[in-house]
Amino acid sequence: MLHVFQYQPLRLITQNSLSSMCLKLMLSRPVAFAQIWKSWFSSHSLLGKKNIILMGPPGAGKTTTGRIVGQKLDCPVIDIDDDVLETTWNMSVSEKLQDVGYEEFLEEEGKALLKFSASGSVISLSGSNPMHAAGMQHIKKNGIVVYLDVPTTVIMSRLKSKQMERIVGLSPGISLKDVLQFRKQFYKRWFDIRVLCGGDVTAEVVAEKVLDAVKRYQDSELETFISTRSSRSGRSTEEDSHKLYFSDVLIQGLALDGGLFVPERGLPKFTAEEWRGLIEATYVERAQVILERCIHPADIPASKLAEIIETAYGENFSCSKVAPVRHLAGNQFLLELFHGPTASFKDFALQLVPHLFAYCIPRSCNYLILVATSGDTGSAVLDGFSRLHDTDKQRIALVNFFPEDGVSPIQKSQMISCQKENAWSVGVKSDFDFCQTAIKQIFTNSDFTGFLTVEYGTALAAANSINWARLLPQIVYHASAYLDLVHQGIISFGSPVDICIPTGNFGNMLAAFYAKMMGIPIRKCICASNENNVLTEFIRTGVYDLRGRKLISSFSPAVDILKSSNLERYLHLIANEDGQLVTQLFNQLEKQGHFQLQKDLLGKLQQDLVAGWCSDEDCLAAIHSVYSTTGYILDTHTAVAKVVADRLQDRTCPIIISSTAHYSKFAPAILRALRIAEINQNPLSQLHLLSSYSALPPIHWGLLETLKKTGNGDHQVCAADMNVLMSHIETLIQNHFM
Repeated sequence: MLHVFQYQPLRLITQNSLSSMCLKLMLSRPVAFAQIWKSWFSSHSLLGKKNIILMGPPGAGKTTTGRIVGQKLDCPVIDIDDDVLETTWNMSVSEKLQDVGYEEFLEEEGKALLKFSASGSVISLSGSNPMHAAGMQHIKKNGIVVYLDVPTTVIMSRLKSKQMERIVGLSPGISLKDVLQFRKQFYKRWFDIRVLCGGDVTAEVVAEKVLDAVKRYQDSELETFISTRSSRSGRSTEEDSHKLYFSDVLIQGLALDGGLFVPERGLPKFTAEEWRGLIEATYVERAQVILERCIHPADIPASKLAEIIETAYGENFSCSKVAPVRHLAGNQFLLELFHGPTASFKDFALQLVPHLFAYCIPRSCNYLILVATSGDTGSAVLDGFSRLHDTDKQRIALVNFFPEDGVSPIQKSQMISCQKENAWSVGVKSDFDFCQTAIKQIFTNSDFTGFLTVEYGTALAAANSINWARLLPQIVYHASAYLDLVHQGIISFGSPVDICIPTGNFGNMLAAFYAKMMGIPIRKCICASNENNVLTEFIRTGVYDLRGRKLISSFSPAVDILKSSNLERYLHLIANEDGQLVTQLFNQLEKQGHFQLQKDLLGKLQQDLVAGWCSDEDCLAAIHSVYSTTGYILDTHTAVAKVVADRLQDRTCPIIISSTAHYSKFAPAILRALRIAEINQNPLSQLHLLSSYSALPPIHWGLLETLKKTGNGDHQVCAADMNVLMSHIETLIQNHFM
């Protein structure tokens, strides 16, 4: 199994160190937790050879927390400042700093750390220890580094109350805040585990959180995944023993039984205090904290994950805030999700997932990524995978299937222009639902996938929103939007907000609901559809009915979808993970074209979701109205959400409307909404005309640059036939990998 292959040492420590009986005790008898911890640590290799190393800024509470953890584990406690540095120097740390100065102090501190050794202890580092690379490399070899992450404002308040004047790096012209911000880069480099510590949290609580975090770090067996169609009671012992982890489901994409992967024990929960600690954080910092909780370090270590996140959301986004929240009018706010390189919300996942994928896959196998798109995913996934290192491109290729006549002209131009040496776009003479269903069927065709593996050494993987990893970055921006409103003083933490999202495949809406489950105070999740309003009718009636329905082409093509794949994950959740029921419902949908929810499940659903839809005429009218009154241009999908929000909100709390794409991608419809009589059919000319309006936001830089390139102006087109699609896939594999 891949997970064991890459991370065998950690996995073996876990399997041999914690019996299932002990695990059950931890879960069922929280009162006995400390005693269990003490017993486990004292009788196994972690305490015998490894240390728990507490790291953080001055004032983080490392010393006090270390003493409490040591008492709970009945093990030695070592404070580097008191027990190592002052003993070695025979003077206080502040005296040494005053004596030798900042740079020499760091060097002397590092030398002392290099001579230090311990095992089976709780060690509290000094605030400046992490700034000496050699010293940290030495001490990290024999320990698990736990970062006590305390908000900078809290640290500054604590240090001021303690009147601590001797801080390494503090000097005239350099503020305490600057020093603390500068040090964060070193803390991020070294930690294995992050523990969020708010201002009002006691040291006792922090110590318990440290123990919880270390337990999670050592026992990745707790973070496994199941299919939405698996039955707990019907699973065999063999199925239970074949556990799937994040890296496995990232690569596999779709479960073998046709279901979608979900975490067996659900998503992590954040306390209100932990969320408050992220109010002052940047988008990248919020993403790191949230994704660390969702991705086990056995799959991707925290330091590597941080590196990937910084790469994904750094220079590739035109706005420093990455996903800014803008006030539109009244109690309505826009979450702008179009500042990525391809101008849609898909960039948030698809700038990140390719790097996660490249890290997790084994080096011994080639992979072909299959993608189906209704428009925006295509260019986003092509751009994302094109940014991989050249060595990764040689073993990872991608084919993007899209409805040939079902996307906007600019979207098609963008997908064709974004083709690279390892990534291709194929137009299919059908609609998105066919493309998506075809990919699902290909993944579950064991004869075909087995043939590709044996004949060409190539495995298939998915990057659509059916892939679990695609959902996680979307959770981040919904949480971040709420925190931004708190930071701006619009609301206080704990006050509710509503969310309105243009909804097609239900992934974006599901991510908002997940953010709510993790502790973000979202009241109502409002699904906004266009005239393909199957989902709206389902939420209102509990009947999902495709009989006699044909897909209608609209001005908002990304939500021209009749089968909302991620709805399956939501139904699995509210059905108390009843895989048999989910299987029954979606088999009925596949065979008979409809299903109906039980009354109790419909009641649960309607507590979470409300829905509405709008026509193309109403969509264009909303674009014109908003531009006339505010000077802001909505894209067609955001306009759909705006219309539905106007109809369904009760105006008792703020509503965040997800602006999922930049209006530049839908220039013909926008120009029509702005009542331009003659529209040039050339996409580049259309953008130049829109730019003359000097509207907000300005024309998207990345889209303009893409269309200026000559690029590869051709693409393949195929019939809506499974055998034809499989033939295309085999040919592409032969051409790229052989």
